[in-house]
Amino acid sequence: MDFNGSDTVPGPRAEDHLPHTTTAAAKIVIVGGFGVGKTTMVGSVSEIKPLTTEETMTQAGIGVDDNYGSDTKTATTVAMDFGRIRITDQVVLYLFGTPGQERFWFLWNGLFEGALGAVVLVDTRRLEVSFEAVGRLEERGVPFVVAVNTFPDGPRYPIDDLRGALDLPPEIPIVECDVRRRASSRDVLMTLTRFLHDLALAGNLT
Repeated sequence: MDFNGSDTVPGPRAEDHLPHTTTAAAKIVIVGGFGVGKTTMVGSVSEIKPLTTEETMTQAGIGVDDNYGSDTKTATTVAMDFGRIRITDQVVLYLFGTPGQERFWFLWNGLFEGALGAVVLVDTRRLEVSFEAVGRLEERGVPFVVAVNTFPDGPRYPIDDLRGALDLPPEIPIVECDVRRRASSRDVLMTLTRFLHDLALAGNLT
């Protein structure tokens, strides 16, 4: 019962309902280290109000969490971010952002379950924090693309240099993006869907 004495429970907002034209949906995970922009990307591109599980960072995390390069960040994802976007009138992507702090990595396996593909967000100031995400996706056989989030103070490298540093095969797409911008985040997802489509046509998507 609410404060007005009503026994009714409010349902989802009209804008949160799936379009009646939807015929297919896919789960996509957005992975990367702490502070690379996963929550921002989900929030910028989601057509519904995103679900976030951010908690304020406290002194208990000092010496445990690696905040290098993210000194102004005051909150961290402790479970996942969730959003939704239509790629076409028929196809919907469900977006799951993973927690970046190492102590929450045990949640990744559950989020990877059933994922059709993934986006690995990269911060060129801290390329090494992306190695674990790439390795886990490769181990589970989840197709992925790499999106380089262009921080203002981040160094810019040629794509071939980034590919070598991340030890990626030539077929893995690498794109630059600004996850604060909806159009840029959407372009990353379109790159992933094209990559998945090409894999499917080649018979390499299970």
